[in-house]
Amino acid sequence: MNDTLSEHREKQKHFILNGNLWKVMINLSWPAVIAMVLYGMNSVLDAVFVGRFVGETALAAVSVAYPLSQISVAFGSLIGTGAGAVLSIALGARNKETQDRLMGNVNILSLVVTVLYMILGFLFSSQLIQMMGGKGEALLLGDSYFRITVIGSLFWIYGLAGNMIVRAEGRMKMAAIMMGSGLAVNAIANYILMGIFHFGVEGAAWGTNIGMLVYTLVGWIYFGRGHASFKSKIFSIRWDKEIGTSILRLGMSSLIMSIMSLVQAIFVFNALSRYGTVADVAFYGVVYRIFTFLLTPIFGLMRALQPVIGINYGAKEYDRVISSYKIFAVTAMVLTLPFWILSIAIPGSVLGLMMKDAVFTNTELLYFRVYMAILPVLSFIFMAMTLFPSVDKGKPAAMIGIARQLVFYVPVMLILPGIIGVAGIYYGSFAIDAVIVIWTMLMVRKEFSLLRKKHDSTFGEVMV
Repeated sequence: MNDTLSEHREKQKHFILNGNLWKVMINLSWPAVIAMVLYGMNSVLDAVFVGRFVGETALAAVSVAYPLSQISVAFGSLIGTGAGAVLSIALGARNKETQDRLMGNVNILSLVVTVLYMILGFLFSSQLIQMMGGKGEALLLGDSYFRITVIGSLFWIYGLAGNMIVRAEGRMKMAAIMMGSGLAVNAIANYILMGIFHFGVEGAAWGTNIGMLVYTLVGWIYFGRGHASFKSKIFSIRWDKEIGTSILRLGMSSLIMSIMSLVQAIFVFNALSRYGTVADVAFYGVVYRIFTFLLTPIFGLMRALQPVIGINYGAKEYDRVISSYKIFAVTAMVLTLPFWILSIAIPGSVLGLMMKDAVFTNTELLYFRVYMAILPVLSFIFMAMTLFPSVDKGKPAAMIGIARQLVFYVPVMLILPGIIGVAGIYYGSFAIDAVIVIWTMLMVRKEFSLLRKKHDSTFGEVMV
């Protein structure tokens, strides 16, 4: 059995290093896209069930608490992105020592960040919901929802980190199976807890926790039974300074991007609370979830791109790194177009999936279309967020995340809504992302020049 697994792993790596890149993209991407769509549906399910079984105030409460619950996802992404980049480079470079020690570092990092997150989450949950603009009944319900998600944070963090490591191996089908199992359990649990037992927002939180528990257990089975492409000691605990710091360094851009999204949410929801109503908060929460869900095909291609770039970079195949980025970015944009066109054409029907019996004004539909307008070209930003850590450069990706939120979002959301009201949130978001797309493409172009120089240098050495 081990010989068969080893043979399969070598074939997979050979395919990534030598196969036609379009075929590589198709082979790795479709299960990755399915996996991320399934993962994205976790957040959509909460909103659907809360909107249909509880009500508008509860939906506003979950909308306010949701960005805070994503802090655990941010930590999982930090560890998973960093460990995935370290692993894929080690696979390309045939570095067995790093491969064998990886899981011990992943485990200790997961435990440490979980403990810190749980302590801070329980101590400051009410203050954090208030900081997000929650007040009245929405504050109480949001606090309850958030505290329950904190209880299950280990499974949110470790489940995502483990799944991202599986994707870094190029095992996209297995990653999709893991996510699919968690989603199925989440959907069933949500329906039972909210639709049958009427547990409200608490039922939504517990349902998601149960789904993430199953998601994590499937990952443990995968690593524990030796199905990984490296020696995975599932319950080992160790700290290697070089490996551990590399995980943190290469995953930091993903953490920063997630934390900066939280910063964005703080200013947006406070602006909504100040210049709008509970209905405006609930409406934006639904718009944001739909927007994020429509990005999931891009997220799937991001995950599929990571092992392709990492393994080829580790093997010094720099020309394939450049071609991979272009192919994946264009494909991601094309994949989002049908869903994007549908949302622009019939926004009322799309929004109605989460806001039952709601009647949307022409102004609200315009806000939705403005917010969605930039979506297809965001593929170039997200692929860049994968490109830089995968070529052992976490700093440029971190700069994009920090600049997008602190340099642009904070001042825009402080000033524009005060001038034109709630509309400033939607128009400001579109303008910010348009600027970031242009800036990112300039950074990618510069990185391509450096990679071409490395390719020419490597090719020259081979010729000599």
